[in-house]
Amino acid sequence: MNEISTITNILQGHIPTNSEITVCGWVKTRRDSRKLSFLNIYDGSCLHTLQVIVENKKIHNYKKDILHLTSGCSVKIIGKIVQSIGKKQNIELQAKHVEILGLIENPDTYPISPKKHNMEYLREIAHLRPRTNIIGAISRTRNVLAHAIHNFMNKNGFLWIPTPIITTTDTEGTSKMFQVSTLNFKNLPYTPSGNINYAKDFFGKESFLTVSGQLNVESYACALSKTYTFGPTFRAEPSNTNKHLAEFWMIEPEVAFADLDNIICIAKSLLQHICKTILKKCSDDIDFFSKKHNLAIINRLENIVEKNFIEITYTQAINILKQSKKQFKNKIFWGANLLSEHEKYLTEEYFNQPTIIKHYPKKIKAFYMRLNDDMKTSAAMDILLPGIGEIIGGSQREERLNVLDKNLEEFGLNKNNYQWYRDLRRYGTVPHSGFGLGFERLMLFITGIKNIRDIVPFPRTLKNINY
Repeated sequence: MNEISTITNILQGHIPTNSEITVCGWVKTRRDSRKLSFLNIYDGSCLHTLQVIVENKKIHNYKKDILHLTSGCSVKIIGKIVQSIGKKQNIELQAKHVEILGLIENPDTYPISPKKHNMEYLREIAHLRPRTNIIGAISRTRNVLAHAIHNFMNKNGFLWIPTPIITTTDTEGTSKMFQVSTLNFKNLPYTPSGNINYAKDFFGKESFLTVSGQLNVESYACALSKTYTFGPTFRAEPSNTNKHLAEFWMIEPEVAFADLDNIICIAKSLLQHICKTILKKCSDDIDFFSKKHNLAIINRLENIVEKNFIEITYTQAINILKQSKKQFKNKIFWGANLLSEHEKYLTEEYFNQPTIIKHYPKKIKAFYMRLNDDMKTSAAMDILLPGIGEIIGGSQREERLNVLDKNLEEFGLNKNNYQWYRDLRRYGTVPHSGFGLGFERLMLFITGIKNIRDIVPFPRTLKNINY
């Protein structure tokens, strides 16, 4: 079998003209003239299609097969690359042999016709929507983004640690978690006191899908210095907004001997590396997003690379919001969570650039965040980006056992459930810091897509677990 050439390699000029090649892909469109047909073929390797010239006299199955090709049919074509005399493309393929691999049974019912489809419609056919330009572009960008993250971590000496998906620990302390069980719900075992007897369950105790790999990867940072985890996390929050998923991916670096300022530098460098890589390697797809969905995409990616990040304290942010003439729906006061409307004002109106907010009130942050000397705030930070809001949340971790125990008590958490985590403070504790970066939210920022359901292959949301 001849080696299959990708359309992206052909269009980028990596294959010399007059070369005979084999191309496999799907028909986007077919146009017929008197003696020949023009096929536009795509294979997903890039945004563009390859024009194929199929001449009646040269192809033995022209009338039998070629004239019956419709959008979505799969084909294998052997032919010669030549300079195109048309104005819409530089090169094209002159077919010598066309093999039909798969026909569309009923073209009238094929859900992915060449016309434009709205995103809501495409969500209903998630198994076929990768055949559209928009989902193809999203998928290629997602792939480059994942590689860019691993590349940055590897170059900067981080070790990738696979952390468990099934856990007994609530990292955030207040999260809604999906329970994992093999018990028969129709015949549950009970203890003498009337509680469900989880000793009879698979793991012998209550277990859940993880909301974060942070606590686990911290244990490796406290031995290997620079670590990160990158994998799926789960939240059972009954939210149905365009920024929430029940299953999503997180990048979570943890660094020993690092304080809050150290981890902020790493977070900024990671974002800048990502944006540089995307602009360089996904230029066609980013141009497509820019023209079709959000003209500001390229500028805001360049701003991440070129502009400084504003750094302010939570207290300064509250004062800015209080002094603004903006009418917010939610009241502003010290101790309140900053909501989307507040983040939007700070990043898009007041500063108009990426903004880092530090030192939040300890009561609105997680139990593992280090208590500052003022006894009121935590050494925590959020990075906010224009158009998306919070993209990174991180902190210096609380390395003092007595303070950590007090935090657990204040959060109403059982110390026994965090015994192994406490051991990290009992045996050679060190200052350490880390952050979490939501992969899908980063995709929203990069692509300009408005709904997070559209940048995940098979989204898991409230009342939705199709496929």
